Amino acid sequence: MKIRFTGRSIRVRLDDLETDMLLRRQPLEQRLSWPGGGWGLRLDPARHGVTADGSDLTVGLADDLATLLDPLQEGVSLEAFGGDLRLRIEKDFTPEHLA
Repeated sequence: MKIRFTGRSIRVRLDDLETDMLLRRQPLEQRLSWPGGGWGLRLDPARHGVTADGSDLTVGLADDLATLLDPLQEGVSLEAFGGDLRLRIEKDFTPEHLA
């Protein structure tokens, strides 16, 4: 997963292997840890909604998975926490492992 965040938005780019994991209903997780803290993002194809637990964010994709996996769609956009956070999850059409 490539993750970029700014102000009130997070953009996630998935390669074809990660997209395939979601198709097989396997969650994806990325974590950055440092002494005394860290930040984590989990994309869960079986859950609904967006939840936060401290520094960990879980994005439930159950309602949007079909759209995300549609080959004609680049990705999905979501809002969370009353619109305070915008999420964009996209498929990367040029996967790094094939470059």
